[in-house]
Amino acid sequence: MQNLPDARMPGDDPAPRTAPKTPPAAPDRENTVSSILWAVVLAFVIRMFLFEPFNIPSTSMVPNLLIGDYLFVSKFSYGYSAKSIGYGLLSFPGRIIAKPPERGDVVVFKLPTDTSIDYIKRVIGLPGDHIQMIQGILHINGKPVVRRSLGVLHYHDAAHDVDFQKYAETLPNGVVHEIVEESDDGPLDNTPEYIVPPGHYFMMGDNRDNSQDSRVLDKVGYVPYENLVGRAEVIFFSLHDDTQPWELWKWPLAIRYDRLLQHIH
Repeated sequence: MQNLPDARMPGDDPAPRTAPKTPPAAPDRENTVSSILWAVVLAFVIRMFLFEPFNIPSTSMVPNLLIGDYLFVSKFSYGYSAKSIGYGLLSFPGRIIAKPPERGDVVVFKLPTDTSIDYIKRVIGLPGDHIQMIQGILHINGKPVVRRSLGVLHYHDAAHDVDFQKYAETLPNGVVHEIVEESDDGPLDNTPEYIVPPGHYFMMGDNRDNSQDSRVLDKVGYVPYENLVGRAEVIFFSLHDDTQPWELWKWPLAIRYDRLLQHIH
């Protein structure tokens, strides 16, 4: 009898076979998904409570902030309100762990007339202050704020080509910051006297003739304390205004290297 290669006689014990071992893939996938979820949660918490990124879309804060600047805002600087935390996740009145802003701070806030919009301006008036512009000179509580000429600033971007008069302005608390003016007789250079209500702040842009701010009562007006999102701290990235962030091939020439990690003051 000719036996076939794999034939066995009746009664023979079958040869033991060992199944091939494969690495358990499922736990690896679960760990990867879990890591991604934790990273998303951590980024969300940081954005809600610590630092939130913003970008500058207008010239209202020239010469200190430019279109194409990307900056971090510290959410904890003034404590937390339902509006500063955002996302509609929490609802409570006022602020917790509250700390008031100082005159001269550059602040992101929710626009009082439309809280879905974020604005960035400088704190000029505190609760109870009397604020007025007279021939381009800022007056706080009846006293003119000292400004020192820094000469002419030629500003150019994709939509603007203008010569500004540049000044160093010294606020009553000693904060010195730069402002620009096209002239001293524009529509926002002579205003009535504003009296800042309790619990509110008066905000102005550093580009005094090209800033829609608290001087425009029906658009911005007095900003409630609870509308403050946080204090602008540092520019972490900056691109020329004619470059989009996704245009990576333009970055080597479009990045403003001198503005990276620049502290905002």
